[in-house]
Amino acid sequence: MEVAKYLSVIFASMIKFFGGPLTGLALKITWVETAICSVIGMMITVALITFFGDYIQRFFTRLFQKGEPKKKKKFTRSNRLAVRVRRRFGLIGISFLTPILFSPIGGAILALAFRYHKRDIMLNMLWSACVWGVIQSLFLYYAKNILF
Repeated sequence: MEVAKYLSVIFASMIKFFGGPLTGLALKITWVETAICSVIGMMITVALITFFGDYIQRFFTRLFQKGEPKKKKKFTRSNRLAVRVRRRFGLIGISFLTPILFSPIGGAILALAFRYHKRDIMLNMLWSACVWGVIQSLFLYYAKNILF
């Protein structure tokens, strides 16, 4: 039964990192288990995107593209934010902001788009996930008495 709870937290944090601690709180597992499962979930997503991103992109392009490819807008609000973060803080900034601003999917895609080395992406995302996993889990578990 505990395995199902852990998998729920892992899957939630694979999509949106804050979903992991929320799910862990709802399932009443300890904050340490929640933080660990959240880190695992984010790192699974980052690893999949980092190492298999080209294959995933080709698959979805073939699946959904019909006819001529559409021209994309060059500078959207989110593109400008990403470029600003990269210019100011580099990969460390992208990694640090991934759990709170971007999703694990978005952060990994962004880091790859700026052509950082895969090893550096994995290491930076790992420390970021560990830091934010502990912070968010502790916050939710100790603030629940105040907020709820």
